[in-house]
Amino acid sequence: MRVVVLYSGGKDSHLALYRLLREGHEIVSLLTVIPEKPDSWMFHRPNVELAGLQADCMGFPWQCVKVSGEKEKEVAELIPALSQLKYQSKIEGVATGAIASNYQKSRVEKLCDTLGLKHLSPLWGTPERELLTEILNLKFEVYFTSVSAEGLDKDWLGKVLDLNRVNTLLKLREKYGLNPSGEGGEYETFVCDSPLFKRRLRVLEAETVWHHNSGIWNIKSIQIVEKIPLDRFGDSDEPPHE
Repeated sequence: MRVVVLYSGGKDSHLALYRLLREGHEIVSLLTVIPEKPDSWMFHRPNVELAGLQADCMGFPWQCVKVSGEKEKEVAELIPALSQLKYQSKIEGVATGAIASNYQKSRVEKLCDTLGLKHLSPLWGTPERELLTEILNLKFEVYFTSVSAEGLDKDWLGKVLDLNRVNTLLKLREKYGLNPSGEGGEYETFVCDSPLFKRRLRVLEAETVWHHNSGIWNIKSIQIVEKIPLDRFGDSDEPPHE
């Protein structure tokens, strides 16, 4: 199926892209939605403008569309862009990284029904532990770019999602009821490398902004770098120097 992926640059939309390719779908384009309001009900916000660099690293066409960020209205504002993709690029479906949010899934399904497209949600129903374990096993390089839940403090911002962080998220679920996958807005992420990347991204400068009990890691400077085969450096996950 010819598919456009709603791509934020975070771990979930990236894993959805990975699964879609594994299932044999043709990715026509990655479409990044940029909400004007930081508290969008539907769409990821921190660092989404950098998704075009991720697309470049993978070799996929990319485009973005700006929306108001206002509840319900922001979904309808996608209609012109998706309609153009349907008639000019012959897309048949729209894919998202939704896992368990009926709010998000129902809105995209309604949008697709309006346009005569199919909604694909390859992560839907995946248990949080299984999803996070898959991300680790695939060696996605994922950074926390926002946190806004009890148990997640300033120390999480700019840190890599690793096994220790996953185990902590699972413990916080038991203590606070936090969604370990972050789909409830508890945290957001940015992917710098994965098996899909032909080249990878390296953050050169970032700013941490903290307000009361939530914060954002804004990437100020980033560069595309060549990937160096791991076997040149033994079992190390990263070369000693780049």
